[in-house]
Amino acid sequence: MKVFKLIVFFGLIITTTSCGIYSFTGADTGNAKTFQVNFFQNNAELIEPGLDIDFTNALQDLVQNQTNLNLVTDSGDLIFEGEITEYRIAPMTATAQNTAAQNRLTMAVNVRYYNGLDEEKDFEQRFTFFFDYPADVQLSSVKGEAHEVLFERITQDIFNTSLANW
Repeated sequence: MKVFKLIVFFGLIITTTSCGIYSFTGADTGNAKTFQVNFFQNNAELIEPGLDIDFTNALQDLVQNQTNLNLVTDSGDLIFEGEITEYRIAPMTATAQNTAAQNRLTMAVNVRYYNGLDEEKDFEQRFTFFFDYPADVQLSSVKGEAHEVLFERITQDIFNTSLANW
């Protein structure tokens, strides 16, 4: 009986000490209270009007929705900045008539992340993703969907690298 009680006791201790505070997003904001996302200028060769502000807003929204941090315009505890370095369309597959059957829209963003409370977590990194679409379709007709996919993936990758404690 004593052995059973010891096993239960140690099981309870392990269970209660391992739970701790848990975030469903896996965000580790430490003692940070605020964050800022500086404007991501579009420095790509192909300029898509509004891409820069839409991406900046998408990153702000993601961090705001997945953490309890407050968005500020300056002096944030956590700072995201960078630029869009690539936005291009390239043919991906060919038909028997040597024409493109599928195009790929690729977007890349260079990000600098500064953690004012823990400089060891600072980084500069390039994030990229792509969206494939049929060559007989104009980009303008799938641009909304393409940007949604690109922004979702790139911003989530930025979030995971900067704040997720996986």
